[in-house]
Amino acid sequence: MLNTTLFDGKVLLITGGTGSFGNAVLRRFLNSNLREIRILSRDEKKQDDMRKHYNNPKLKFYIGDVRDYQSVLNAVRGVDFIYHAAALKQVPSCEFYPLEAVKTNVLGTENVLEAAINCAVKRVVCLSTDKAVYPINAMGISKAMMEKVIVAKSRGSDSTVITATRYGNVMASRGSVIPLFVDQIRAGKEITITDPSMTRFMMTLDDAVDLVLYAFEHGTPGDIFVQKAPAATIQTLAQAMIELLNKPEHEIRVIGTRHGEKLYEALLSREEMVAAHDLGGYYRVPPDLRDLNYGKFVEQGELKISEAIDYNSHNTTRLDVAGMKALLMKLKFMQALVRGEYVLPEA
Repeated sequence: MLNTTLFDGKVLLITGGTGSFGNAVLRRFLNSNLREIRILSRDEKKQDDMRKHYNNPKLKFYIGDVRDYQSVLNAVRGVDFIYHAAALKQVPSCEFYPLEAVKTNVLGTENVLEAAINCAVKRVVCLSTDKAVYPINAMGISKAMMEKVIVAKSRGSDSTVITATRYGNVMASRGSVIPLFVDQIRAGKEITITDPSMTRFMMTLDDAVDLVLYAFEHGTPGDIFVQKAPAATIQTLAQAMIELLNKPEHEIRVIGTRHGEKLYEALLSREEMVAAHDLGGYYRVPPDLRDLNYGKFVEQGELKISEAIDYNSHNTTRLDVAGMKALLMKLKFMQALVRGEYVLPEA
């Protein structure tokens, strides 16, 4: 259980705060004892929507872009804590514009951390993704580089504790596959799945917030935290949604694996599993603190790594259709759909 007194009278900044994660944090903390919550993003329309929706004087909005150090610095001055969620997250757009992914995910993170250190921010938690492990697409590669920046910056900071979290698919977030399946079912179109045996980790937005809060409270510089999560095949997910929406005859069509997609995702590599600390519901991966004098690591390997296996969506707890339905029904989005009400995804 989080020690909420850590937030008493403090100022929290959420970069990319108009997105799914930012909204989830606000729902959890807007009525807490935080003195101020700042939202930094470049989307003035979403900021205006949030301002009207929450109508809370504790909420402050900053127009800016993590790519621009000065706009980040303006938002960071006077801040105690930062949750860094700003990112380019869509695999296809990053594939077509890889340098844009670098500018936001890598250089943008450098800007946030440099501003945090210069302004003596106490704690920063950065959000990463399972696609950063064994990356095969530009989005995953940029996030993997982002993690390297986080660890490197954490080494040189005495007063600012910098940690990271890594998680898989957030269920029913905007642009994800669950709203797509819902739209296809409602329109009477075939559900299109890439590969029936493809597996993905399944997490709710509340799970994602819990992971960040755990890292916030327990992290030491350079740590990466992973929450243990179940997974399901895409076939199981589609079947669960068909049953929940009472469309037993709805057709599923297999379209094949798309460019940049894996059969399964990993949350921890085998090298990380060797170093990871099992904390029950979470893994903590401490930073690699080797410096450039690493000759002994070249001359002598580690047998443990050769024997280790990674933590991935094929070898974690596997949900069947009933388990997937139960998890889906934790979402207000799905609860409304089952009642016959159509609502937009939670955020």
